[in-house]
Amino acid sequence: MARIAFPEGFRFGAATAAFQIEGAPAEDGKGPSIWDRFSHEPGRIRTGDTADRACDSYHRWGEDVELLRRMNLRSYRFSISWPRIQPEGRGPANPRGLDYYRRLCESLLEAGIRPFPTLYHWDLPLALEERGGWPERDTAGRFADYADHVARGLGDLVHDWLLFNEPQVFVILGYALGIHAPGRKDPDAALRASHVVNLAQAEAFRAIKARDAAARVGSAFNMSSCEPADPESAADRDAAERFHRATNLWYLEPALRGRYPEGAFERGLPAARMGIEEGDLERLRAPLDVIGINLYTRTPVRAVSGDPLGIGALPVGFGRDEGPRTDFGWEVWHPALHDLVMRISREYHFPEIEITENGASYGEGPGPDGVIRDARRIDFLRGALTALHRAIEEGARVVGYHHWSLLDNFEWTEGYAQRFGLSWVDFRTCERTLKESGRIYGEIAAEGALEADEETLERIGRSG
Repeated sequence: MARIAFPEGFRFGAATAAFQIEGAPAEDGKGPSIWDRFSHEPGRIRTGDTADRACDSYHRWGEDVELLRRMNLRSYRFSISWPRIQPEGRGPANPRGLDYYRRLCESLLEAGIRPFPTLYHWDLPLALEERGGWPERDTAGRFADYADHVARGLGDLVHDWLLFNEPQVFVILGYALGIHAPGRKDPDAALRASHVVNLAQAEAFRAIKARDAAARVGSAFNMSSCEPADPESAADRDAAERFHRATNLWYLEPALRGRYPEGAFERGLPAARMGIEEGDLERLRAPLDVIGINLYTRTPVRAVSGDPLGIGALPVGFGRDEGPRTDFGWEVWHPALHDLVMRISREYHFPEIEITENGASYGEGPGPDGVIRDARRIDFLRGALTALHRAIEEGARVVGYHHWSLLDNFEWTEGYAQRFGLSWVDFRTCERTLKESGRIYGEIAAEGALEADEETLERIGRSG
């Protein structure tokens, strides 16, 4: 066994999202979001569930803080519900919404835990969608106004902010494929939305910095190590590189370099379809202080022709068949975390990185004695942290890791069928029970280190 110690000051944490845990969809002045409507439409959620109560964290947030404290975690990544702050997506801030997040942040700070809020984790105010949603340029300004309200209301408690969570997911799944809210199937709308989100990211960055120049501001990007489906195919190799640029870099390159990544589309940047106007590219610049990376598995990619977006690349499932599968069917392949972190580090001159999501769905429940023995999640945690440590040893400036998720929760179109939590939630009562993985993670966090066996080290490419 080898002892792997993380740098002093490294933050171990956990992550959640407002819509997935809070419930209370109309309490204290909250307005409806696109997910409130979408989840109530027949056939949208595989299990027929809604998030009307979810984990009831709007009322039981104190229990969530206690779970974090029990696990010795120093960072809690949660999201702020835009329609709790602005029920219509515009106008003055709802003081009762801000009060909820103030109480949460104050409690976290008292427990020695950093509040690390995300401003947008997919719950667009429904009123804004009815005015055009993310494809409408005005939404960028609305988002910047919302960011200003939150920074003014919570800035004395919060120093570190994330603007967006996984913009590529909510744009493509929500506007191009119709799988997620708002359920539109319009590739041109998705392309326009991607540009508006990039504008919104930069404008919100400037809004927060105007309130507090010392604030640390970033975004959480969904990323994956993209590989050719057939390594022997030149077409697949080219497609994997296009897919890397169109997914991993699409919302990062504009912020850091004021341009869209070259080579993401087969026939060049579709500027007209995206609605790019004169002066827009310079407006995209936002020198993010931290890059958040959400990563779950690797992505095989094959070349295609005639896809509606024009990328000429299509992901082939969630991983390959070399690693074990989670209960969601995703391959566990920890080298992907190392490889992607190192690629981003090298291509962007070793920026500060936080792993803002990483985790796995496993359904183990309480045994006869009430203990949840989720050994597979413990193995996942050890493998992921070992891979991440290797990247740190090679020079990556990774300063935090947030496991997804603190709680079993409402997993979007899967309802309550998938369990990602370090804590078991009985969705009949919303009672929380720390799983064995949460206990072990707490020991790792307390020590700032873990024991890794040689087989694990070799599997992620650090043998000898």
